[in-house]
Amino acid sequence: MRVNPVAPASSSPVKIRRVATYPGIRVLTWHGAFLYASRKYQVVRMKARVDDLQRIDENTQWEPVARFNTVWWRCQTSRTKIGFRLVRDGFHALAIHCDGDEDGDCTMIGAIPGAIITRAPACEDFKMTHEIRRGTRPLHLTAVPGGRIYWGEYFDNRERAAVHIYASVDQGQTWQVAYTFPARSIRHVHNIVYDRWANCLWILTGDEGAECKVLRADCNLSSVEEVLGGNQQARAVAAIPTPDALYLATDTPFEENHILRLDRRGDVAAIANLPSSSTFGCRVSEAIFFSTMVEPSAVNTSRDVHLIGSIDGSEWQALACWRKDKLPMRYFQYGNIILPDGDNTTNYLAATTIAVERDDLTTSLWEVESSARTPQQGRPSL
Repeated sequence: MRVNPVAPASSSPVKIRRVATYPGIRVLTWHGAFLYASRKYQVVRMKARVDDLQRIDENTQWEPVARFNTVWWRCQTSRTKIGFRLVRDGFHALAIHCDGDEDGDCTMIGAIPGAIITRAPACEDFKMTHEIRRGTRPLHLTAVPGGRIYWGEYFDNRERAAVHIYASVDQGQTWQVAYTFPARSIRHVHNIVYDRWANCLWILTGDEGAECKVLRADCNLSSVEEVLGGNQQARAVAAIPTPDALYLATDTPFEENHILRLDRRGDVAAIANLPSSSTFGCRVSEAIFFSTMVEPSAVNTSRDVHLIGSIDGSEWQALACWRKDKLPMRYFQYGNIILPDGDNTTNYLAATTIAVERDDLTTSLWEVESSARTPQQGRPSL
């Protein structure tokens, strides 16, 4: 794969204004105008439609939706930030499937340590529907129109065993292997992203050499083809589809990281530099956002996590940053900014910072604005 750097086109800068913070809340996904998050092992959502609120501040209420009754010792570890981070407690991903409109009661599928769990409409509790035996959890869950839900195996896999993608066709009640990567072809699956403009799936894998792939697949996985691959610039976790292109942020400790633009013709270009690896991205109206994490290596030397955005994918800006806290990363997690999955129909950006000073395990909500600005030439270095 060859990546061609390009200069950004004329663009207005993206501006964000923080309107609220919520300690102890971790964002999970948007479903239209509703923001879903978790508080320990409970899923909550913004009590009113975010775009209907006259004012959003720290007093804005979160509505309990459902909870998972975890084992006794995780009830204890999740009581404190230190315990929560040490054993990677709580919800790590959430997918939502609704038969009707977004205001109705929906099926929810969650990823927690060691299990995939499902909550049927009108139920107060999640139940375990799949025990994860390799690794602890997938990084993301993906719901596709028509009812299919997917997740890919994410585990250490030093032996390079075969890796599975699981699917459910009954709203998360049962799971079957839908696709298998042969042994020694990849290490694990980073993400599966639904692209509503192309009505396809983007499958991202890693970690070394030819294992790094960006694959395009039919929504039933009947056809899977490699679009990018073969080196660290095809190693990604975060991908954001737009009408004209797929935006990717690389996740490599071995080379400089970039934001890539893969257009609908299959041409790829590096459009911005990143100070370190990226594992989360999201879209707010036309604006696109990625975050970086603190994952030290000979290349990734930054001790800050960054929130980076663009109003239209042309000009990229560092919008906010936090310093990694002093707790050791091996036990208490890399510093990171978690951005929610899902389709967001509001003009609000939600993000959860973790393992950082000041705002550890805290969700911030920003209003996204844009304004005209004299375009700058050259490729930005953030």
